[in-house]
Amino acid sequence: MSLHETFGQPLLTFPDAEKSPLSIRAKALVFVDPRSRQLRQELEQLAPRSISVLIRGETGSGKELLARHIHRASDRGGLFVSVNCGAISPTYADAELFGYAAGSYSGSASSRAGWFGSANGGTLYLDEIGDLPLPIQIKLLAALENHEVTRVGAQQPSPVDVRLVAATSIDLVQAVAAGKFHERLYHYLSEGQLELPALRERVGDILSLAEYFLGIYSQRLDLPVPLISDAAQQLLEQHSWPGNTRELENVIHFALLVSTGDEILPEHLNLPEASVSLLQIEQQLKKILGNGSAAEKEALKQLLKATGLV
Repeated sequence: MSLHETFGQPLLTFPDAEKSPLSIRAKALVFVDPRSRQLRQELEQLAPRSISVLIRGETGSGKELLARHIHRASDRGGLFVSVNCGAISPTYADAELFGYAAGSYSGSASSRAGWFGSANGGTLYLDEIGDLPLPIQIKLLAALENHEVTRVGAQQPSPVDVRLVAATSIDLVQAVAAGKFHERLYHYLSEGQLELPALRERVGDILSLAEYFLGIYSQRLDLPVPLISDAAQQLLEQHSWPGNTRELENVIHFALLVSTGDEILPEHLNLPEASVSLLQIEQQLKKILGNGSAAEKEALKQLLKATGLV
């Protein structure tokens, strides 16, 4: 994990991301765009505190990078333990999260601390916490509130000191309303919240990230670093980036491999020339309609969709 300056702005990276590809989807974040700079301020304020943190953001936008920086900027000396809730076995979720005592399962001669115990003194990062089964959510809340866990097969609880940082790509308020997420756990997590905007919503970060990935892959492949042409820059800023930072990294990697000169051109990016994001359309709608109603804006947006412009 590293935080350094690039283009005069802080760059947040995780250089060993290749070693855990299922965990790290976005390998870098920059704080150039005004929305990103505001996010960084909020991040720095939350990091030293002991409260749990809930990070909301789309897949591939860099939520785990934020979580790792929160741990790094805190005074917690324990491990940062990252768990993908969607990959936890429903059958053995108790044991995976909270551990088990020796002899609890056939062939288990020794005990295991589980993910919660492994993060004792450190930070437990639960990615896509909405995927946790409700019964496990209730036990998680009890462990956080009581600062202790009871391993499967154990007679007595074990004390733990864990800071929870959770992430979600869905609206947990809606999940609570649907009865799919525990309301008290949501309120517990809500004490500290961070909203990570999608890449299309922080356009000021796109070129800095593109330059960073271009430098990384040029060095890795022992190739000269090409320039990004003005037309290619414009296309990068216009694209809606449904895959967020991870998609941008792949696009730049591809462009470096197929470019033949000392400049990356639009055709090297393999992106639609007329890529226009809904956010950009919405910005134009505000200019066109001024004080128009939400219904009028939505009607115009649907018209643009129908004509194939969006």
